[in-house]
Amino acid sequence: MRTYHCFWLLFWAGQPHQSFLTLLSKRTSGFPEKEKVLVLSGNSRKDFSRSKRSWMWNQFFLLEEYTGTDYQYVGKLHSDQDKGDGSLKYILSGDGAGDLFIINENTGDIQATKRLDREEKPVYILRAQAINRRTGRPVEPESEFIIKIHDINDNEPMFTKDVYNASIPEMSDVGIIKTALLNMDRENREQYQVVIQAKDMGGQMGGLSGTTTVNITLTDVNDNPPRFPQSTYQFRAPESTPPDSPIGRIKANDADVDENAEIEYSITEGDGYDMFGIITDKDTQEGIITVKKALDFENKNLYILKVEATNTHVDPRFLYLGPFKDSATVRIQVEDVDEHPVFSRPAYIIEVKEDVPINSVIGTVTAQDPDTANNPVKYSVDRHTDMDRVFNINSGNGSIFTSKALDRETLLWHNITVIAAEINNPKQSSRVPVFIKVLDVNDNAPEFPMFYETFVCENAKAEQLIQTLSAVDKDDSFNGHQFSFSLAPEAASSSNFTLQDNRDNTAGIFTRKNRYNRHEMSTYLLPVVISDNDYPIQSSTETVTIRVCACDHRGKMLSCNAEALIHPTGLSTGALIAILLCIIILLVTVVLFAALRRQRKKEPLIISKEDIRDNIVSYNDEGGGEEDTQAFDIGTLRNPEAIDNNKLRRDIVPETLFMPRRTAAERDNTDVRDFINQRLKENDTDPTAPPYDSLATYAYEGNGSVAESLSSLESVTTGGDQDYDYLSDWGPRFKKLADMYGAMDSDKDS
Repeated sequence: MRTYHCFWLLFWAGQPHQSFLTLLSKRTSGFPEKEKVLVLSGNSRKDFSRSKRSWMWNQFFLLEEYTGTDYQYVGKLHSDQDKGDGSLKYILSGDGAGDLFIINENTGDIQATKRLDREEKPVYILRAQAINRRTGRPVEPESEFIIKIHDINDNEPMFTKDVYNASIPEMSDVGIIKTALLNMDRENREQYQVVIQAKDMGGQMGGLSGTTTVNITLTDVNDNPPRFPQSTYQFRAPESTPPDSPIGRIKANDADVDENAEIEYSITEGDGYDMFGIITDKDTQEGIITVKKALDFENKNLYILKVEATNTHVDPRFLYLGPFKDSATVRIQVEDVDEHPVFSRPAYIIEVKEDVPINSVIGTVTAQDPDTANNPVKYSVDRHTDMDRVFNINSGNGSIFTSKALDRETLLWHNITVIAAEINNPKQSSRVPVFIKVLDVNDNAPEFPMFYETFVCENAKAEQLIQTLSAVDKDDSFNGHQFSFSLAPEAASSSNFTLQDNRDNTAGIFTRKNRYNRHEMSTYLLPVVISDNDYPIQSSTETVTIRVCACDHRGKMLSCNAEALIHPTGLSTGALIAILLCIIILLVTVVLFAALRRQRKKEPLIISKEDIRDNIVSYNDEGGGEEDTQAFDIGTLRNPEAIDNNKLRRDIVPETLFMPRRTAAERDNTDVRDFINQRLKENDTDPTAPPYDSLATYAYEGNGSVAESLSSLESVTTGGDQDYDYLSDWGPRFKKLADMYGAMDSDKDS
């Protein structure tokens, strides 16, 4: 026999509105008075198959924002297999199961643990199942049901913004937010603040409400014309005010703002219409009055202008209010200032011939004080512009004259500056440029553009052209230069050459005879006279050098050296070059051989490292100074007449060695100067006396000693022992010396 099971679902039954009203009245008191149970039974027992039940229509309803202290009861699940013995276990899954919704696994009661908000989630879908607690197997198929959240009026209306900002042109017609006054004027009040409230439930009792603020700004329209606050303005301007300089500002007031308050100023009439101008300051909307031309107090000192201010953006809707412009009178008083002198011209150009005499007046500049006082002025030349002081000026009348000669070929233009200053107030001065052009006069003679040096062949024939001449002239010529050429009078008849003037500023030199001999005359100097055609005529004599040369049959120059053909050997050029090379090689060989032999014979001046002498810089005259480095000659200091002109250099090694030569012993003379001069001559004439830049030491012992020199340097060269017994005969003064040397001899003898 098949067993059928039923699954019961308990819920709050009854009319939804009644249940809603009941819960609404007791949302804080717990559960409804009567619990309803939804019994879900199986098919009829007569059916032999069972179909899956659909619980989608089964719904639980809860109110949002439950404020009770206990959990909110939702409903009850019950299976017909539940015998009440605790063998079944109810399980809940789905949205919020175990957290938001919990179920009593023994009784099947479902409760909500938290406050629900329909605005966050209006529907929850859950699944219920009953299982055998011992086996864990389901005794009923899993069923799905829905929990819907009923809405309550718990949210007041909310505006999307806390504050709304709106603007509307003044004088506007109706909008969504309507104006309550006619012709609202922005200039009287610009800002308005409106509070708007919104209520739900159609505004019925118990409904909620929300508010917001709307800030309304009236935007500007051009409904106000500009107006000057005063009808007349007065300004003062010094007559020294530069053009385009501002002298004052005026302003017309406009109650509008932004582009509706933009103003354009203009001068409509007045006696200073062309002397002054006015521009608009875009930042301040002020009219700036400027000077267009230089003012002159002495000419006119008062100007009256009419200035007009006009809106640049006019609204045609408000033209009925009147013209959108205004005008005012401006009086400008010109003030007198002490002005600097004014020249009659901004610049002066003076032309003067270069041959003008010194101190000649070449031009005049004039300047005067423009003030009513008309103070006298004095003139001067700025020397920074005339460093060479070529010009000067009369300080009283401004006449410029030359102080030096002029030369157009050296400097064509002189640009100087003249200064005019008031005598009473030199600080008041002005300057003017003076351009002086030096005009040309024919003061330079024509000349050759280069040095002409040509040649003529020995085998030349008569009337043969050998050179074409031209000329240049430093002077200018308006019609072009015209030069004439001729031979000098002294060479016109006796010359071996002729000159032909080509009448085109060139001339040709021609041979007068056949054949020339370079051995008789190797060079001819031909004087040529060049003249110009200007006034006064200038001429110069230039010289053409003509060399006689040997040429081949085609006229090509071979040689111009007269000595080359003295020997009529007829050697060719190649043979002469070969002979010259052989001679050069032979000379080089001889020089090298002689140098090698000389190097072998030379002995070193210093044989060993111990033979070292200190050099001394010598002076050959009295007070020669540091630049005199010749060998020092002490004899010059003692006796200048003892200088030997043929003395050899002592600062170089002598080329040839000679045997030392001693002169005869000096006669009995105790004069130290004579002794030194004798020794000096010996060393000067002895090329082998080393070293050549060393100090020569002279030991003078006097005359008449039979022992000759007592120097230890010469003792080592003595062949045998010397006898010093004679020292005892010299008296008590030499006794000690006799005992010393005598004792030494005794030691040697023993």
